[in-house]
Amino acid sequence: MSGKGIIKEFKEFAVRGNVIDLAVGVIIGGAFGKIVTSVVNDIIMPPIGKLLGGMNFPDLYVALQNVDPLNADGTRMTLAQAKEAGIAVLAYGQFINVLLDFLIVAFCVFMLVKGINMLKRKEEEKPPQEKTIKECPHCLSEIPVAATRCAHCTSKLEGYVESTLTQSTPI
Repeated sequence: MSGKGIIKEFKEFAVRGNVIDLAVGVIIGGAFGKIVTSVVNDIIMPPIGKLLGGMNFPDLYVALQNVDPLNADGTRMTLAQAKEAGIAVLAYGQFINVLLDFLIVAFCVFMLVKGINMLKRKEEEKPPQEKTIKECPHCLSEIPVAATRCAHCTSKLEGYVESTLTQSTPI
């Protein structure tokens, strides 16, 4: 296959509507994820940490070595300091933040899908519109449903009643 053929095929693939929709969805999803991360890290976790005695959740960890992770002044090392010192740690505080991020995003997606499903159900519940036209069985032209004769071929249709006008006799 020539290089021009591959480029042409790629262009056709890339400009399909569903590929562009997917790209927009990924970009919006990434931006939404950043917003949720900010909400968790900057709005939800600080008050919870304050209520629990001034904890900084991202800095919660357990040292996996028999090393006392203390600074020279006797304070506990932050997660970044412990990692910089080469101490193996289990960073459960960051895991809690990521878990909250996931739960918020999952709940938002759930609500979005629930709303879409509700709209689909409302559409399905609408009664189908009554037909206003039908097809003539003889010439296949479209005619009104109430018609008893075809306007195109003048064929008699179902429901046609022969007119019985009596002729008057001359006097």
